[in-house]
Amino acid sequence: CSSITLGANTDPYQPVEKIHSITREVLQVLQRCRHPVSIITKGALITRDIDILAAMAADGLCSVAISLTTLDARLKRLMEPRAASHQGRLAAMKSLSAAGVPVTVLFAPVIPALNDCDMEDILGQAQDAGAQAAAYILLRLPLEIRDLFFQWLHEHYPLRADHVISLLRQSRGGAVNDSRFGHRMRGTGTCADLLAQRFRLCCKRLGLNQREQI
Repeated sequence: CSSITLGANTDPYQPVEKIHSITREVLQVLQRCRHPVSIITKGALITRDIDILAAMAADGLCSVAISLTTLDARLKRLMEPRAASHQGRLAAMKSLSAAGVPVTVLFAPVIPALNDCDMEDILGQAQDAGAQAAAYILLRLPLEIRDLFFQWLHEHYPLRADHVISLLRQSRGGAVNDSRFGHRMRGTGTCADLLAQRFRLCCKRLGLNQREQI
């Protein structure tokens, strides 16, 4: 059967999970049914469920992707105020990897002229923490998210806002979003191509993406 992904729509390890343990109960069902699962999260709480994940991974039934947005503590607080610190996420990667769970680092969202400078350091630190694979997603701004982001950007980074928006438009054919499959995660144009080249070369140097993930 095809793998189920937890976290593609919303993070399965939000703070309320500490109280309700909904994700853990879902994992228990999947383990009992021997159903493959992949998890995407930015929460360090995932380490609570290592007992289940390690047992499933031993049978080739699970993998985990942990997103890292920045190594800048201030930017992290502004963008992801309730999420785990980058140190906490790296520690979670290390614990999961040590338990035999395949780990992917997800550098997302990539925002040109704001956090793209962290790419190589994030991939390197994630590889040191045991990540075997890596991926990235260029910032997407569909519908009302666009105006919210622009407001946030002008409020916190007024001197860089216009430049960031310009680079995003250059990577989206003049728009700020491109919903076409195959384009929405990576973008097009010079800026997007340079980002892809940096990512590819860094992964090659670090030995990431050498084995198939669930």
